[in-house]
Amino acid sequence: MTNFYDIPQDIDPNNSLSSMIQAELSLDYLEERDIDIMVPIIDKTFNRELRNISGKMNRDSSRSIVDLYYRVQEHRIALAGQVRSLAKESNSVEIPTHFLTQMLNLEKSIIPALESFSQSYAVGRWASSQHGIGPVLSAGLIAHIDINKAPTAGHIWSFAGLNPNQKWEKGQIRPWNAELKVLCWKIGQSFMKFHNNENCFYGHLYKQDKNRRVEMNENGEFAERAATILETKNWRGGTVSRDRLEKGMLPDAQIDAQARRYAVKIFLSHWHEIAYWNEFDKAPAAPYIIEHGGHAHYIAPPFKDAFIPS
Repeated sequence: MTNFYDIPQDIDPNNSLSSMIQAELSLDYLEERDIDIMVPIIDKTFNRELRNISGKMNRDSSRSIVDLYYRVQEHRIALAGQVRSLAKESNSVEIPTHFLTQMLNLEKSIIPALESFSQSYAVGRWASSQHGIGPVLSAGLIAHIDINKAPTAGHIWSFAGLNPNQKWEKGQIRPWNAELKVLCWKIGQSFMKFHNNENCFYGHLYKQDKNRRVEMNENGEFAERAATILETKNWRGGTVSRDRLEKGMLPDAQIDAQARRYAVKIFLSHWHEIAYWNEFDKAPAAPYIIEHGGHAHYIAPPFKDAFIPS
């Protein structure tokens, strides 16, 4: 897990960002660091009592805090881009940098609240033990998924918009949870980002599945799917993606997205198993099964025994 001490030692996180820029720490560093992987700058007013209160938040309250975190992050990233542009043009950046610092500190001060909430659940502690999953993502999953309404992992997949058979027809209510779908996209991005890390179990699954799909694609096994996509979607001529489809292969980006979704679905099935055990003190009715490589097999959650009732 990334932590505070991973920040270069010559950088004081309490200094203004203008001094950081002068120290040649680019704002790209702040944008590209995965803040979901905890890099805590703890607000001094966030005391132990408030941490304890956070651990007792209900799911509705935690959803609002997760939403707040990502809204603040979105605005912070936008302002960081503006500050960078101003600095390139030799404009004064002291005032916008001041507010950027405040937004960054606010963003990071939210993390302890979500960590306390997440750690109050066994499934939250399990999720946080997985490389690539930090307190914000862990809390978000608990906030959005009610295990009492998910007897199988498939229910979670559908709720997260990961069921390929789901269709959102015009005039109908969206059949999945948009916020959970975004969280799962972020999880997939994290697994992709850390796939070379020896500790990232789901990153390795992503890489293995991508290699398998690349080989299948090159062997023409997705030719029928490629033809269907060409017929049903309007692809501009002269693009790399259209060229691949016309050759009977799926675009590289689609192969990568499929591998990321595969890893996320495995992770969600494991999340479901741990949550189910802790809610009902028994295993789910049926073990998680997924079609892979032409046959079905069960993949056990990493560290499972440490997080289920003995």
